[in-house]
Amino acid sequence: MSPRRSYDQYCSAARALDAVGDRWTLLIVRELLAGPRRYTDLHADLPGVSTDVLASRLKDMERDGLTTRRRLPPPAAAYVYELTSRGRGLLPVLEALGAWGAGELGERRPTDALRAHWFALPLLRALREAGAGEGLVEVRLEEGNFHLYAGGGEDRPVYGDGPAPEEPDALLVLDSGTCAAIGRGELGLRDAVRDGRVGVSGEGTAAKALREG
Repeated sequence: MSPRRSYDQYCSAARALDAVGDRWTLLIVRELLAGPRRYTDLHADLPGVSTDVLASRLKDMERDGLTTRRRLPPPAAAYVYELTSRGRGLLPVLEALGAWGAGELGERRPTDALRAHWFALPLLRALREAGAGEGLVEVRLEEGNFHLYAGGGEDRPVYGDGPAPEEPDALLVLDSGTCAAIGRGELGLRDAVRDGRVGVSGEGTAAKALREG
């Protein structure tokens, strides 16, 4: 394994970038916030990354204590990658980076790939701002479904693909244009619910908070 490149600066920001400043590293973290993922699943949800680069980044991240790799028991017999507590500590970094870059989204370009769960972190922020940041929330978009663990602890993923694994506290139904507008900060989640752009159902705290807005 090649030695880690360094800025060789006695600065915490420089040290952080030594570990996560390479292209694709933070996007791999974004994917692993959903919990353990197989290499093939990561490659499928990181369109544009080569197999060599992905393998190299995963090795670097394991060396730097951001991820671990383990073999699933039979019958799966596959390896999965998952974040360590140090890697999971990058969640607020990704949230802040996403908020900072929200204004760069603009309209979706024809060449832009999209996965439904890429809206997970912006929606988590929007739920907190709307005072509905607790519980299991399922989100339905035309691109697919995903679920969020709003206010979740260290022992579970931040989000996951597909429908919620149990009865959600709230179910949100909206289109990607509305989701993008919420992510850009142009539209508040409560306002979107009130205007009928987001459908809300469920009897949990999150659903009631959004309907009462």
